[in-house]
Amino acid sequence: MFGEFVKKLRFAKRLGLREFCIAADCDPSNWSKIERGILSPPQEPEALERIAVILELLDGSEEKSLLFDYASIDAGKIPPDLLDDGELLKRLPVFFRTARGRKPDAKELERLAEILRHS
Repeated sequence: MFGEFVKKLRFAKRLGLREFCIAADCDPSNWSKIERGILSPPQEPEALERIAVILELLDGSEEKSLLFDYASIDAGKIPPDLLDDGELLKRLPVFFRTARGRKPDAKELERLAEILRHS
């Protein structure tokens, strides 16, 4: 998810792989593997912030949130800001049991997240 997402944004900005990697201070070979889902995305907030700046993602935008969320999800982690929400964490086991029984689609996940945020 992360790699495909960044690649799409990079293409939309007409940034070549090498140009992007120079700005992001990363190895093009390794970055190519990240975009193809072979390597996990960076987890350091500073690295993700640098990528957001290069891709011109605005603070508070859906795209910037997705960048950070996809980085966590692809690494098999819960996004850090969600770990700070104790009430949400209490509800996650119910979500996990539900998800194991039937995989919800993206729209259902968005609806569930909205419900959890407001309960």
